[in-house]
Amino acid sequence: MPHTLYNSQSLLFPVLLTLALPLLIHAKTPPSQKPNIIFIMADDLGYGDLGCYGQKHIQTPNIDALAKNGTRFTQCYAGSSVCAPSRSVLMTGLHTGHTTVRGNFGIGGVKGLGGGKGRVPLTAKDITIAQILKSAGYTTAITGKWGLGEPNTTGTPNRKGFDQWFGYLNQRRAHTYYPDFIWLNQNKFPLPGNAKGKKEQYTHDLFTDFALKFIDNHAKEPSPFFLYLPYTVPHAKYEIPSTAPYQSKPWNKSAKVHAAMITRLDRDLGRIIALLKKYNIHKNTFVFFCSDNGAAKRWEGVFDSSGKLRGRKRDLYEGGIRTPMIVSCPSRVPANKTSNIIWYFADVLPTLAQLAGATPPKNIDGISVAPTILGKPQTLKPRYLYWEFFERRFQQAARWRNYKAIRLKQNTPLLLFDLSADPSERTNIAAQNPNIIKQFESYLKTARTPSKNWPVRN
Repeated sequence: MPHTLYNSQSLLFPVLLTLALPLLIHAKTPPSQKPNIIFIMADDLGYGDLGCYGQKHIQTPNIDALAKNGTRFTQCYAGSSVCAPSRSVLMTGLHTGHTTVRGNFGIGGVKGLGGGKGRVPLTAKDITIAQILKSAGYTTAITGKWGLGEPNTTGTPNRKGFDQWFGYLNQRRAHTYYPDFIWLNQNKFPLPGNAKGKKEQYTHDLFTDFALKFIDNHAKEPSPFFLYLPYTVPHAKYEIPSTAPYQSKPWNKSAKVHAAMITRLDRDLGRIIALLKKYNIHKNTFVFFCSDNGAAKRWEGVFDSSGKLRGRKRDLYEGGIRTPMIVSCPSRVPANKTSNIIWYFADVLPTLAQLAGATPPKNIDGISVAPTILGKPQTLKPRYLYWEFFERRFQQAARWRNYKAIRLKQNTPLLLFDLSADPSERTNIAAQNPNIIKQFESYLKTARTPSKNWPVRN
């Protein structure tokens, strides 16, 4: 299948290659058996939106096959319940009590391309996954939505370890799938097919073409590659070239587009897997698939996008932070396995570092779950997972063993849930467990460091 980046406007592709050429050149490394790593992340995909997680109406055969050929995790968590902080946790291995970007908007920062003030970028001191893997000899690329640094700040992808970058810097601009420009490395990349209200260049498709071309270019090189695909579907605004195969369904237009976006994403994951197999590198390529946070809309009675979980995006309940997570690498990751290990985005950096034979930064919050991914015995000591959220004043949540504590308002008692017996978080058992509450309260006092960009105010 040809991989033309701009379909009818494929003449623009040589221009893209010319602009990218300086960053395509990288130091030669000796032949390596280090694995390639592809990390695919959907945007606002709910825990229940995939067939392998119980979805009945949306077709996701390729993602379901990925789960069948790999390991499906049932208790993996995003870094936050909204976009930017979740991505900051993913990139830095620091939870929202320590990572630089703790919300979509903060105090200070810069004015974003989308018009909003308070866009806080990653700092020069922040160390990302891409920087760790690049130091280990990887060629690195990202295509999709970044959200961690506006133009000319310390947080742009090319300054945070990515050799190649193509997509949206600003998450608010990513609300449209037909912008008049996106970014190629440090430069604006015009999309004339979308000028003056036209809708001819669908960014999701451009990201897939870029990813496929990157694999084409690096599949046979001696050095391994890291490809990060933070896709923008199925985030609203609900725009798509076609609602196939759901045109005749008795749903409203938004529901049809939501379903079609997920199925289009599934189609493109299938194209990526097919290309890995074409080059016979699929057995040495780890493919991760997840979502950045919970479903933006629960779609109850239609798709039930949060499944049986309570809440949705912007909630610290399970529906806001629990994510599908699938990892596949034939011959290295156990096939057709379901794991209930408890982990979250802070663990991704040390996990990928271990898989790549690299050394993660010291003093991060995450731990490597690579042994579990590889099907090896791993004893995880009981630990706290932590989240904080600022859009509804200051909220906190933590998980320890099977217990989950949430504080929805400052200076109010904690809510407590036993997720092993009550995954829907319907019954607050705080009154019956004063000792557990005492442990959580003690932990929460030490869980975070102050942030000038996200101050805690009474």
